[in-house]
Amino acid sequence: MTIADELSRIDTLRKELHRHNHNYYVLNAPEISDFDFDAMMRELEGLEKKHPEHADPNSPTQRVGSDISHSFEQVAHVYPMLSLANTYSVEEVEQWVGRLEQALPGRDVTLVGEMKFDGTGISLIYEYGRLVRAVTRGDGEKGDDVTANVRTIRTIPLQLSGDDYPDFFEIRGEIVLTWSAFDRLNAEREAAGEPLFANPRNAAAGTLKLQNSAEVGRRGLDAYLYYLLGDKLPYATHYENMQAARRWGFKVSDAMTHLGSISDVDAFIKYWDTARKELPVATDGLVFKVDVLQEQLNLGFTAKSPRWAVAYKFRAERALTRLRFVSFDVGRMGIITPVANLEPVLLSGTVVKRASLHNADIMRALDIHSDDMLYVEKGGEIIPKITGVELSERCAGSRPVEFVSHCPACGTPLLRVEGEAAWVCPNKRGCKPQIIGRVEHFVGRRMMNIDGVGEETAARLFEAGMVHDIADLYSLTPEMLMTLEGFARRSAERVVDGIAASREVPFERVVFALSIPYVGETTARKLARAAGSLDRLMDMPLAELEAVEDVGPRIARSIVDYFADEENRRIVERLRDAGLTMECALPDNQNGVSDVLGGKTFVISGVFSLHGRDDYKAMIEAYGGKNTGSISKKTDYILAGENMGPVKLEKAQKLGIPIIDEQTFLSMIGQG
Repeated sequence: MTIADELSRIDTLRKELHRHNHNYYVLNAPEISDFDFDAMMRELEGLEKKHPEHADPNSPTQRVGSDISHSFEQVAHVYPMLSLANTYSVEEVEQWVGRLEQALPGRDVTLVGEMKFDGTGISLIYEYGRLVRAVTRGDGEKGDDVTANVRTIRTIPLQLSGDDYPDFFEIRGEIVLTWSAFDRLNAEREAAGEPLFANPRNAAAGTLKLQNSAEVGRRGLDAYLYYLLGDKLPYATHYENMQAARRWGFKVSDAMTHLGSISDVDAFIKYWDTARKELPVATDGLVFKVDVLQEQLNLGFTAKSPRWAVAYKFRAERALTRLRFVSFDVGRMGIITPVANLEPVLLSGTVVKRASLHNADIMRALDIHSDDMLYVEKGGEIIPKITGVELSERCAGSRPVEFVSHCPACGTPLLRVEGEAAWVCPNKRGCKPQIIGRVEHFVGRRMMNIDGVGEETAARLFEAGMVHDIADLYSLTPEMLMTLEGFARRSAERVVDGIAASREVPFERVVFALSIPYVGETTARKLARAAGSLDRLMDMPLAELEAVEDVGPRIARSIVDYFADEENRRIVERLRDAGLTMECALPDNQNGVSDVLGGKTFVISGVFSLHGRDDYKAMIEAYGGKNTGSISKKTDYILAGENMGPVKLEKAQKLGIPIIDEQTFLSMIGQG
């Protein structure tokens, strides 16, 4: 093919893949096989690599996101994103309708009923049919620019279908996580020893604000769109505009319905109060809107919410069931968690047998006695919670359930964490659940990513005397593993190969894998970049640790205490001897040594030859600068490699922002 033919083929493939993506993810009606789709995607990737000058951030190949961290720029909303007033009964909705009729005398007000999806609000800006910006609700006046993350959500079109959309418009909706994706994510977090998300809403909100768009893409966010704004909308009613949005490629809920009377509203509420439980996503109510846009304008807004819309909140579903007993789980950090074991009860479509009581203080506040009848709720929460006791059902002579004084696993007297509600088993070296939990955390996907070692295998390795701490993993051989039930030569070699490959894991993930109390994934990354090496991190004083972003006194004290333990230092030395990465992949003397870039904001774009993009990002931060993912008037420099994105190049030139290459940047920090 000629160059012109290849460029034309790129455009054709992009158009076709956008269409097939919409058919698969939005309509659930694929027209081609996965094999054929993948073949088209590979062809497009090859052509785009051959023609980087034809790059497009909205290409289907960009759906996977990037592992480059971006800070979020604050963007003002064109139209404020206000919250809705709440109602909790048909009578309250009827009162709202009465106020509408008084404000619009002589008119038959038509309403539109919709689902209220339980996620996180998003504003999408489209120009000439292309997604150009995605902004969170924020404080209603401004929000975070999360465009890079939103581009990974396959139910949000990057390029619209048809030709009747306005040149410029905004569409609002809800970013959600399906129940199935939520369950998968929480299973992964549980295996990694991380706190579980309480509900899909929290998980969706947290995912949307991740600094790694590749991880956002992997988690599988979804989106429902529900309101169109702009100066030149195609229709005079909300309902017709949303049906047009559906034609353009947006995922609009099939629940959206015209309602002509309060009896229609009542029927709509009664239907969805039950039917919502069969939906693939969480909902927490319904929304009623005035349909005619001119009437919306006439009704206007209060200081907090529109007068032309109201939310109806479902009552949280709860059930009454008997307590069988309270067990006490031991986590990898030694924290003791009381768990109510219940007579099985059906709640929101699932059978509930256990519910966390969280800690001793909450358990005491609930005043739970043996054999009590307990109220269990889900509401918007996927994780069941105990909300109360039915005292009329309490058995005569029953006694309060007492929190344990000794570890249920090893019998060690518990200690109370100062200033917290948690009780902890201090026997970190001899308590089986803690040892197994630390090993299970260490091998997790976002830590050392050692395949084939889960909770069950970690327990068997401990019981067989092969693994007493995380450093013991690097002494395992296929022959040792083959002595365990279920391990053949191939599966044993796979584990040992995974252990060997973990020696290449970046330093920040090694820090996270160590199970330092209170140090999560993000904090581990910031600590790694601030310290530069594990040797320096082990010797950093409290004041220096507290100066690291997001590290307060509690985390700093925890780090100092962790490395003051000689056994932890011994394990670190064994990990060093095993060949693990013990420092950041940065040139020497680049870990917070000066403030030469203080107050300067950089955008990184293109492909680099001297250092990786993550390295440059870390250098900018180490020398006092700030990274951001999008260009604005506040941007001071564009650090550009080869094949800089044409959209960024055009915007930088338009704003007059200096574009510098690698050598210029390195000279700025004294490394030229």
